[in-house]
Amino acid sequence: MQKTALVPYARLPRDHHDRHVLASTVDVAGAAHWLLAERAPKRGGDPRPFDALVVSVHDGGAVEVTPLSAVRARWPHLDRLPDGGFVVASARARRADEHPQVQVFDALGHEARSFTVGDAIQHLLVDRAGDLWAGHFDENPDGIRRWSPAGQLRWASDDAPGAGWIMDCYALNVSGPTAWACPYTDFPLLEIAPGRPMKVRSNTVRGAKAVAVHEEWVAFVGGYGEERNLIRYGGLTDTSVETGGSAVLTAPDGAPLGPSRFVGRGSRVYVQTEPFTEWGVFDLSA
Repeated sequence: MQKTALVPYARLPRDHHDRHVLASTVDVAGAAHWLLAERAPKRGGDPRPFDALVVSVHDGGAVEVTPLSAVRARWPHLDRLPDGGFVVASARARRADEHPQVQVFDALGHEARSFTVGDAIQHLLVDRAGDLWAGHFDENPDGIRRWSPAGQLRWASDDAPGAGWIMDCYALNVSGPTAWACPYTDFPLLEIAPGRPMKVRSNTVRGAKAVAVHEEWVAFVGGYGEERNLIRYGGLTDTSVETGGSAVLTAPDGAPLGPSRFVGRGSRVYVQTEPFTEWGVFDLSA
C-alpha cells in the first residue's frame, strides 16, 4: 500500500524538555502550543491549583512563552483565543468538583473567567471567531456543542435532525466558520456552518480519529486496530462521501507511527506521538 509521510511542522524548544507536557495543540492560525508543568500529575493526587507555562511556536519559528497562574485541570485540553489569551479545560466535570471546568486566561496568563461545558471532553477547539467547540466522548450524551468564550451555549448537535444518535465525537475539525465532525455510531460526515442547517453526509468509513477537508475532497485519518495509521480518501457529494483510495501515514522518516494525537484544521491534520514534543502535518491540499 502507498505510504504518506508526515511533514515536520513544529518542535518544542529543548530548553523546555525538562518539564512535563500536560497538553499540546495547534491553533486555528497554525501556531503550536505546549502546556507544561514541573511534574506529571498524579492520579487522584493533589487538587491544589498550580502554575504552568505555555510555550508557543509560531509559523516561521518564533517562540513565545506565557506563564499561567493557578491552573486547576489535571488532564487538560488547551487552545488559544484570537485575543491572545488561552483556554484550559479539564476533560472531566464531576458533580463534586468545587470549581468550573473551563478556565479562560488573558494574554498575561491571569484567569479572566471560568465556566463548565460538560463532562467527558474528547476535543476542545477554538475557531477563528473565538468560539469553543466541544466534542464529547461516550460518557456524555451531549455530542457536539459550540460555546462563546464567555460560556454561552450557541449550538448543540441534539438540535440537528438527520445525524442519527451522536454518542461519541470521534473526529472534529474546526478551522474557519465551518466545523466538520465524524461521530459514532453511524459515522456520518457532518458539515456545521453558522446560520444554516447542518449538512449530513452518509459515510462508510468507520472509526476515524481525524478528518481533513479541501474543496470537494475529504481524508479520514486513523481507525480501529490495524487501521490506526490509515488515510482513507473520499469525494463529497451533496448527500454522501464516495470513498476512494487509501495510504498508510508514517513518521517523516518513513517509520511506523505509534499511538498518536490528532488536531484537524481545515485541509490539515496535525499529528503528535510520544513524547509529544513535536508536531507533524498531513495536508490534503498538497
